Amino acid sequence: MSDTQGIITAAGLGTRMLPVSKEIPKEMLPVPFNGELKPVIQVIFEQLFENGLRDFIFVVSKNKRVIEDYFTPDYEFIRFLEMKGKNSQAESLMSFYKKIESSNLAFVNQNEPRGFGDAVLRAEPYAKDKFLVVAADTIVKDLDISKMKTNSFLTTRVTDARNYGVVIAEGDKVIDVEEKPKVPRSNMIIVPYYMFDRRIFSALRGISYSEELQLTCGIRTLIKNGVDFRVVEVSQVYDLGNFNGYAEYVKQGI
Repeated sequence: MSDTQGIITAAGLGTRMLPVSKEIPKEMLPVPFNGELKPVIQVIFEQLFENGLRDFIFVVSKNKRVIEDYFTPDYEFIRFLEMKGKNSQAESLMSFYKKIESSNLAFVNQNEPRGFGDAVLRAEPYAKDKFLVVAADTIVKDLDISKMKTNSFLTTRVTDARNYGVVIAEGDKVIDVEEKPKVPRSNMIIVPYYMFDRRIFSALRGISYSEELQLTCGIRTLIKNGVDFRVVEVSQVYDLGNFNGYAEYVKQGI
């Protein structure tokens, strides 16, 4: 997957996680992972790194500069930890910093919260021909993106699909998608890991909207224009952008 670029979106307001997300980005909330506490966005970055990605664009907002700071290696702090005998903590940070140093990282800004689709559009000038878009509040256990071809995304099944992007599919072929429908036509929902080519940008730019531009609108446009989208179904998915999902993950961990 070395030819695939990762676009990680982390610009939303995180209103479902208030009041804590007022000052702490929800993507920076700590979760247990492999016996350590790590920010959600670090877990996602490291999973993508283990899947072979080395080129990343982070879409952030002006209130989330802490994310860029966190992904800036601080070797003086490592030396301080070593001096204090905190060797295991120093080794953990050094491992993270080596992944950063082995990658190309860029940060772009979404000036105001105008939806997931608008966040993806912010990365257009820097995007390659093929890229994986990930919302930095969802963790998939044992993530394996090798089955994801261009113009595909992950899905899972839930009891109540009204608060998600819903997928209508025949086999693995996508027939339609709809954003948070009052009466869902299926219980299959989108897990926000999408493999796109650059056609998604022109589709998004052609959509008129007032408040928020949804990524599902761009996908729907491409489907109507004859682009073949496929789904890859996964089972163990954790939506950490809301209290119940976050609490469930912390209870179970990975």
